[in-house]
Amino acid sequence: MTTLTQTNASATTATDSKRYGFIVGLILLIVLTLLVAEFDRAIANAFRAQGVAQNPLEYPLTAAVIGLIANAALRLTGLYEFVRPAIRTELYLKIGVVILGARVSLGDLVGIGAGGLIQALIMVASVFFFTWWLGGKFKLPETLKAVMASAVSICGVSAAIAAAGSVQARKEEITYVTTLVIVTALPLMVLMPILANALGLAPDVAGAWFGGNIDTTAAVVGAGTIFGEEAQRVATIVKASQNVLMGFVAFALALYFVSVVQKNQGERPSPRIIWQRFPKFVIGFVLVSILTSLNAFTPTLIREMSTAYQWAFTLAFVSIGLDFSLTALRQAGWKPVIVYLGATLFNTILALLVSSVIFGVLF
Repeated sequence: MTTLTQTNASATTATDSKRYGFIVGLILLIVLTLLVAEFDRAIANAFRAQGVAQNPLEYPLTAAVIGLIANAALRLTGLYEFVRPAIRTELYLKIGVVILGARVSLGDLVGIGAGGLIQALIMVASVFFFTWWLGGKFKLPETLKAVMASAVSICGVSAAIAAAGSVQARKEEITYVTTLVIVTALPLMVLMPILANALGLAPDVAGAWFGGNIDTTAAVVGAGTIFGEEAQRVATIVKASQNVLMGFVAFALALYFVSVVQKNQGERPSPRIIWQRFPKFVIGFVLVSILTSLNAFTPTLIREMSTAYQWAFTLAFVSIGLDFSLTALRQAGWKPVIVYLGATLFNTILALLVSSVIFGVLF
């Protein structure tokens, strides 16, 4: 009886500690997110003073760096495990992805014409299967291949989270891929407009190249803004065209993993199993996009939703920094980095060729 009482008391203490840790951790996350906003504003002002209108240091990078610094401080002080319950990277990303649907209007996709949709289909299919093939050559785990191929071919972090839910990827794999996405998106955002100018690309071709290659929507908009207004418009819509395919890829991955990869693990492929595995937040993304297309939201509300998705993503990127584990990266080794960089190079070259043909010749 005494032992049972002690066990119950220990369980209650652990629950209380976790609850307090969540509250303290959430407050810390909010403070860090506000700090990111202040740093982002200060950096933008510094660049503006130098005559650079667009801040080349996107807020996801600032958020991740601040998260990394907080990560080190918490581990040094022994408080990391206490606040860990509040570090819910996937939750914040999913909320952000759902709200992101307000920026993807079906009317915009129709407005860009068949060219943008054709490019999206070519790029997503080609880059996905190339990354999958290359990952197989380097013997990456099936789940890591799925997350990485989705991230490179569709829309970076958002697609990585959607794919991870479909294939039940490990948390370390998500963190690994999202870190690679953030690290590569920044230099591409700055270098690609310079290369587009050097190549003498027309604004619509340059925008299609940015939208078809850079993995994060924020960096795509940044690259387009650096090059010019028309490039920004085309880049944003081409990226939106790829974002729309996120739901189809997530469904296909769920079906493939249940039917083929994990067939011998006791799960029989059925509509119920596929529904359980399908990332439900993708449905929210599509519904919000449809409502946006039907003009269900006022322009003011859409602007507020855009701000809300940035706050949610900032929370997520701070959490990615807090979640970062050097041990996990060391265990993964260099093979995933080689595959990711190889896939990005393939994506860059193919996107240039496809955008040049579609927007420079056909349309």
